[in-house]
Amino acid sequence: MVPGAPRSAQYATHAAPPKSQADPGSACALTGPAPTPTIAPVTSSHEGHLPKGIVEVYTGDGKGKTTAALGLALRALGAGLRVAVLQFLKGGAHTSELSMLPRLGPRLWVQRFADKVTLFGLGQGDPTPEDFQAVARGWEAAAEVISSGAWDVVILDEINNVLAAKLLDVQDVLEVLRHRPGYVEVVCTGRGAPEELLEAAELITEMRCVKHPYDRDLGARRGIED
Repeated sequence: MVPGAPRSAQYATHAAPPKSQADPGSACALTGPAPTPTIAPVTSSHEGHLPKGIVEVYTGDGKGKTTAALGLALRALGAGLRVAVLQFLKGGAHTSELSMLPRLGPRLWVQRFADKVTLFGLGQGDPTPEDFQAVARGWEAAAEVISSGAWDVVILDEINNVLAAKLLDVQDVLEVLRHRPGYVEVVCTGRGAPEELLEAAELITEMRCVKHPYDRDLGARRGIED
């Protein structure tokens, strides 16, 4: 099911429910296991699209890939564009941006597909069956969102990690990117972006870790890293 623009910005952990289950007037919880998202038909006005959408890739071993993508989302929302954020590996733990995203209005939709954070999601282990299942759910939704044309900017958070680990076939992803509406901007984040995706991208930013507070045993700080 292709999600249309929700009446209120929301966060959910799984794909949209059947229309018969959707309640446009209810809110979606920010925490807890698999709340049911509220997806409603497009109701807000929408003036114009980007003259041309491109593929952007934010990769590298440095901090800031998701942060940069969410900054772009904020700018796009300010310009009246619709933004969909699909997070393939993040799940379970509540990160601070989730407290703010629901306040950004009806042009934003955020979807998480993992029930919990796994070692693979943290970059510290091999993929688990849960990772494969989350990625399969995520890509099914992402392909529909990109192809629908209902969203001007689509952020595929940590899809680079997914492709590097071969949880998805990069050719399947490129096929969807090639046939998307021409005004749809797609942003791919994560470490290890494969060469095929880099060749297809019109913008590539590589974050390089020069120094990091984790190296001095300074843990994640609420509002900065978490």
